[in-house]
Amino acid sequence: MRVAILGAGGLGKAAAQIVECKDETTLVAVADASGFVYDPAGVPAGAVAQVKVGGSVAELPTGQATEDSIGEIIRLGEQIDGVFLALPNLPNEFIPGVVTRFIEGGFRGSFVDALKRTRAMEMMFDLDERMRAAECVYLTGCGATPGLLTAAAALAAQSFVKVEKVDIWWGVGIARWDDYKATIREDIAHLPGYDVERAKAMSDAEVDSLLAQTEGKLTLHEMEHADDVMLERAGVIERDAVHVGGVMDTRSAQKPVSTTMTLTGITFEGKRSQHKFILGDETSMAANVCGPALGYLKRAHWLHQRGVYGVFGSAEMMPMVVK
Repeated sequence: MRVAILGAGGLGKAAAQIVECKDETTLVAVADASGFVYDPAGVPAGAVAQVKVGGSVAELPTGQATEDSIGEIIRLGEQIDGVFLALPNLPNEFIPGVVTRFIEGGFRGSFVDALKRTRAMEMMFDLDERMRAAECVYLTGCGATPGLLTAAAALAAQSFVKVEKVDIWWGVGIARWDDYKATIREDIAHLPGYDVERAKAMSDAEVDSLLAQTEGKLTLHEMEHADDVMLERAGVIERDAVHVGGVMDTRSAQKPVSTTMTLTGITFEGKRSQHKFILGDETSMAANVCGPALGYLKRAHWLHQRGVYGVFGSAEMMPMVVK
């Protein structure tokens, strides 16, 4: 599977490393805001990893500077099987707008993203008819949460005749916030008094100031996380019974809390019980986002090869193991 990655921030770089670890995938293209790099023999993940914060893959030996890197990837067309959109989720319209460009540009292939916000994902589902007409497959919300934990909830629900609630409490630790600027701003947008527009408009200095007030930690409750719309769409539970929150530590790679999905339900015998899915504390955010995303990209490619097109959420599909 020939893979293109859109975005060369923390998640894009991690995804490049994971792709290179696999025999079934080849990273053929990477694009960021200022340029792109394409190599049918494979773009070295090590070279991508060396791109500094604020830099561009255009600086690589085979990289090219451009003001329209998305257009360059679209023009590669038949040279790419699957695209991972490791792009900022802000504003909500951004990723749906990028995908619309691919459709209008005649791309025929598979996509995966790690979208988080409910409204942005609803926009993606609105593109289902256009995706089917364009003979494309798009799996959305395929990171950790939404993604890995959402799929775990859908699987855990099978033990129960009634699911009462799903609680997701995540912990993320990163050593340097500026390696994941877009991700941090997305989380800031969930804080009381903040929204998508305000978080996107914040300067780096303003983010630094906010983090200084909280000793580098962001504690979030009742987030607008798309686990809700995906679990509702999959028939697991109504969206208002899905609760997501967590703690982000931007000054330490160690997780401040364990990431846990807890599903509460009633069995056919009338017993109330809980299933818990706990991620290992040693697994990083990048591992838990990019690994599942690549597995879901393989599933999207598998569907595409069989003539199944459209937009699906991670709770509707199982990822495939990429060898």
